[in-house]
Amino acid sequence: MEVVGRLVAMLALLLAGTALRRGGVLGAERTARLNALAYYVALPAVVFVSTYDQSADELLSRALLVGLIVVMLGTAGIAWVVHRNRSSRPRRSVAVVQSYHSNLGYLGLPLVAATFDSGIAAIASVIYGVLSLIQLPLTIGIFSLLGSTSTSIRGEVRRLLTDPVLGALAVGLVVGAVGLVPPSPAIVGLDAIGTLALPLALICVGSSLRLGSSSLDVGATGSVMALKVGCMPALAWIVFSTLAVDHAVFAASIVMLGTPTSVSTYLFAQEFGGDAAFASVNVFVTTLVSIVTLSLLVVLVG
Repeated sequence: MEVVGRLVAMLALLLAGTALRRGGVLGAERTARLNALAYYVALPAVVFVSTYDQSADELLSRALLVGLIVVMLGTAGIAWVVHRNRSSRPRRSVAVVQSYHSNLGYLGLPLVAATFDSGIAAIASVIYGVLSLIQLPLTIGIFSLLGSTSTSIRGEVRRLLTDPVLGALAVGLVVGAVGLVPPSPAIVGLDAIGTLALPLALICVGSSLRLGSSSLDVGATGSVMALKVGCMPALAWIVFSTLAVDHAVFAASIVMLGTPTSVSTYLFAQEFGGDAAFASVNVFVTTLVSIVTLSLLVVLVG
């Protein structure tokens, strides 16, 4: 019953974001402000509160690092084989990238923080950091290989290095390493702000979803969906079971890797000469389907 309630609540927030955009309530300026609130305030608060009293050595184990690399590169390799015969290079690049590029910040991290204890949320924060550092160069490499672009790669790297969530992760780990104890009122306040991360993120994602029927390729979109919310978490389950990690690492890894295609892949497609309309459809479909699959994953790992 709890799963059904979570599923309904997540769907309601996602669709509310879409309805608010279509109704004109969330215009470009208000959407940007809402995104900024989630990205620069709520998500960093979640990360700091979950990591400031944790040991970096315990959070980032060799097994976790190996498992994340194997799952990410393994899924990308499978996607390359599955989509290798698509005649359109812009569409092929988008299909490959969206089969592994996960929505870690706007769905994975806030969902883990809202569902599990702070220990698992801390590991999810580290997973966000590690996968962000793997995803970006891999995505840029694939788009550069299959697309045509004049976009500055240096600018994309700068954007990653100034990511406020990664910054909060670094600060939290440093505070934990030196043994500083932040004032209790500050932690309570940040914790309260962090509870807004999931609803804000879902509304932001919902407001960004757009489905254009003229760009619907059932076979290609179905393959992307199957790889992203089906194959990737299944591969993660196999890999992390083989590595025999503890429950916290296992739960955080499965949920984070089971997230849908990131909204940012649509922006990457625009910047790097990919099929942006096709990318928008895939974000829409994988996000809606993932609300169900993520709820099931939470139950299975819980």
